[in-house]
Amino acid sequence: MKILIADKLSPVGVDWLKSNEGVEVDVKLGLSPHELAKIVGEYDGMIIRSGVKVTAEVLAEPGKLRCIARAGVGVDNIDVSTATSKGIMVMNTPGGNTVSTAELTVALMLALSRNVSPASASLRSGQWNRKAYQGTQLAGKALGVVGMGRIGKAVAKRALGLQMHVIGYDPFLSEAGVEGAIEMAKDLADLCTRADYITVHTPKSDKTLGMIGPEQFAVMKPTVRLINAARGGIIDPQALLEALEAGKVAGAALDVYTSEPPETDSEKKLIQHPKVLAVPHLGASTEEAQEQVALEAAQQLVAALSGAAVRNALNAPGFDGALPPQLVPYTELAGRIGRILTAVTAGAVSKVQVTYRGAISELNTTPITTYLLVGLLGPHMDEPVNVINAPLLARQRGIEIEQISTERVKNFANVMGVKISTGEGTRSCVGTIFGKRYPRIIELEGYRMELKPEGHVVIIVNDDRPGVVGRYGSIFGANDINIADMTFSRKKTDTGMMAVVGINLDQPPTDAIMDEIRAIDFVKEAYCLHLPVLPPEEREE
Repeated sequence: MKILIADKLSPVGVDWLKSNEGVEVDVKLGLSPHELAKIVGEYDGMIIRSGVKVTAEVLAEPGKLRCIARAGVGVDNIDVSTATSKGIMVMNTPGGNTVSTAELTVALMLALSRNVSPASASLRSGQWNRKAYQGTQLAGKALGVVGMGRIGKAVAKRALGLQMHVIGYDPFLSEAGVEGAIEMAKDLADLCTRADYITVHTPKSDKTLGMIGPEQFAVMKPTVRLINAARGGIIDPQALLEALEAGKVAGAALDVYTSEPPETDSEKKLIQHPKVLAVPHLGASTEEAQEQVALEAAQQLVAALSGAAVRNALNAPGFDGALPPQLVPYTELAGRIGRILTAVTAGAVSKVQVTYRGAISELNTTPITTYLLVGLLGPHMDEPVNVINAPLLARQRGIEIEQISTERVKNFANVMGVKISTGEGTRSCVGTIFGKRYPRIIELEGYRMELKPEGHVVIIVNDDRPGVVGRYGSIFGANDINIADMTFSRKKTDTGMMAVVGINLDQPPTDAIMDEIRAIDFVKEAYCLHLPVLPPEEREE
């Protein structure tokens, strides 16, 4: 695999990549989006930090690119929506800089409280003015932590060690998800009203941009001090500037900005404000953090490209972490069910209903449904379809996805049933796993069978009458095509007894051979599929 490193990366990560056999590494720094767009398609994966902008232009013709790893947390320099539509996985490394960012937050809070920066500058200028820089201690004060993720919790833990009272707020986290002596605020206004210090640790999104603004400043104590070492813009810079100048805020410490270096007038004024301590995005700027995020990015990228467990994928819901072992065989089964149903069904799919029965119904089967969508949509798309963009492509086409889970099952420990609807009717298929690893189709359109979903597969619907199987065998034999396996099922319908034959062939039949079969008077439908051969560990010997 070819890996492009487009940002300065710790040698620890680069050396790890180069130590892997079969991995080719190119380091190309300082590329503009236009320059990056010209070469990105030559690589399977790319590692960046915050300096490179992966825009829609860069991803317009992605070529081989399948994965982007961000050595760090924020991905606002990556057009994630475009990457998703192109089937490109985007990962970050949220754990690598947790300690470094938490420590910087505490350092900024301490320095802000004790006026360390202006006092140092005053002394360097030759002055000795202790009274002008009297500060306030942290012990006994209330720290409001907005966003109780990894970094927020790490900051809270350190603040408790400083004898502060910690008030947390996170709309996605209940009190049960917080350990230790942390009080969870009922809402953001509650936190802002009571806190002496407020630090933000949320991702940057449409919902969090400007979440600390005029409305929040209006209810804060005039002695409050704010810290932003998360992402620029979570604290509204213009609102913060106005609050400082109006005396509604005692001070602020900033490590991040809406653009870096800062460009807006409000942020430039904040940097120069006497009540503001501003530093140039130092959150992850420790030797340990840079080594850790570089190594994590490299390891995650290679694992994802190698088909191993996916970690920290931002645009692959349900794939963030290894699947439970009992679900892994169902990824193969689901994709093959999708391929079979799309081959035997006319019309555009409007609805997909997936039913999981048995013990697997208690697990997170959403990734399995995604593999099903890959099989359903892939044959009809000009662009590659994979687990990253399949859900998006389904939504864009207005396909309704219904997922049902039930413990009730007959005859088998677990089964996966799929019914798809189009403007011309419905089709259904049921599959299971034999021996914990062998995918099988056990029912197609109500016909019970045992079909191996691999290789060259022919499915025929015909009147149930004598000589049918012999007729097929004669046609294949006359064309030197060997039948490897066959399954047969029949049932009574409104038009009489009908049968379905599923045949595995050693050689692929031509279109002319399939036309010859379709021309037989008792044949109602005939389809030919070319499915991938199952991996050796999933094939019965």
